Amino acid sequence: MDEPIRVLDVVALTESLPERGVRAGQVGTVVEQLAPDVFEVEFADDQGRTYASLALRGQQLLVLHYEPAQMV
Repeated sequence: MDEPIRVLDVVALTESLPERGVRAGQVGTVVEQLAPDVFEVEFADDQGRTYASLALRGQQLLVLHYEPAQMV
């Protein structure tokens, strides 16, 4: 993980967790930090209905960006 994950970050799941009903690539929102590298992520459908709310490790998540990177 190159950058810190923050509450309200939009993230993608990097691995499938079939026993929890989600697969790699699904997009969610970080709603809470539970521990130094554990985050509560809410997954919702295109109607805004939550279908999963999971505690996930930072290494299972990829922060998504919607704006160009500011290169220093």
